[in-house]
Amino acid sequence: MSDAPHTEIRRRDFIRWLAASPLLPYLGGCNAFGTPDTIAQQGRSRTLDDLVMEAQKALDVFDMEKVAEAVMPPAHFGYIQTGVDGEETQRNNRAGFEDLYVRARRLIDVSKIDTSVNLFGREWRSPIVIAPAGSHRAFHEEAESGTARAARARGHLQVLSSVSSTAVEEVNEARGEPVWYQLYATSNWSVTQDVVARVREAGCPTIVLTVDLPSNSNRLTQERWARIDDRNCAGCHTEGGQAPPVKPMYQGTSSPPSDFRTPAMTWDFIGRLREITDQRIIVKGLVTHEDATLAVEHGVDAVWVSNHGGRSEGSGRATINALPEMAEAVDGRVPIIMDGGVRRGTDVFKALARGATAVAVGRPYLWGLGAFGQAGVERVLEILQNELEVTMGLAGTPSIADIGPASVGKE
Repeated sequence: MSDAPHTEIRRRDFIRWLAASPLLPYLGGCNAFGTPDTIAQQGRSRTLDDLVMEAQKALDVFDMEKVAEAVMPPAHFGYIQTGVDGEETQRNNRAGFEDLYVRARRLIDVSKIDTSVNLFGREWRSPIVIAPAGSHRAFHEEAESGTARAARARGHLQVLSSVSSTAVEEVNEARGEPVWYQLYATSNWSVTQDVVARVREAGCPTIVLTVDLPSNSNRLTQERWARIDDRNCAGCHTEGGQAPPVKPMYQGTSSPPSDFRTPAMTWDFIGRLREITDQRIIVKGLVTHEDATLAVEHGVDAVWVSNHGGRSEGSGRATINALPEMAEAVDGRVPIIMDGGVRRGTDVFKALARGATAVAVGRPYLWGLGAFGQAGVERVLEILQNELEVTMGLAGTPSIADIGPASVGKE
């Protein structure tokens, strides 16, 4: 009989114990963290014998997830893990990939594998993109700068979240060039103007307008993990015990800290953005062919297929399953980026086969950041890239251009 259920119980018990323990250094403050070494040295090897102790020893991204769970504050790990409602959408993001198989072709020269892609005239060595995610300092003290240094070291495109812990200017410096910028527009147009002007001045060539969170979402897992976190977090989540602190990219504006919802936004917003910036505009959060068609008609530069990693609507529909109709509607007129459920290089391959130009990852690199900082992010990117190259070789597709609809199937 498998002992997996008992292992999971022990892990949950350990996390609860870890949250309350006075022994770990991170319990003195909201944003201090343990390490695999400090945990192992305190006699918990029986519980943690499956954890890797350094980034390069991780064999897949799930090794990083285990370490991140062990060393991060529970509420912060719960923020990464959460979906909405019963998390059907998040699970289906994964199941959608697992329902597809690779149709491997034989007797093709795969002695040289080329994973490069071209986005807006810029060639990238890999189609794997670092998706925007907020509050990196909650996961590791290196924060978004650590992620940016990893992106620089591995040569990946990075998209910075509006609600980052680190200002865009500092991230650009760490990255060595301007990143793309994901925009939560807020319901205050003057705030939008101020933020767009700032990132334009910082040199960011692309605005990624996120449109899939017009209202709050029901993130139950996040709440449950917060309930087992016994730390006093007031010092990090408030200023002087009063209102929550303003995120760096909204400091100096008139935006309240939580005013990132835009329930009144319509397609006319694209035109308003065009009037205030010459940056490229991508719309992120589309999942239907109707919206893909409207996006192209309104002159967007690319379409981003996303359900916010299962953190927005509880539709239950996987983004990999939405991708074919989106690709048909776009018909090659603009690039398509997708995210949601990507955990393996085979997932990247399947998304490319279903019409994506580039594929963004979220939770895996956050696990790497939470586990080992920059080194963890680098290792996650290395793992996914290696897996993609192996998949391409075994499938008989030596270049990204060789991957197409016939490269995957579904029973």
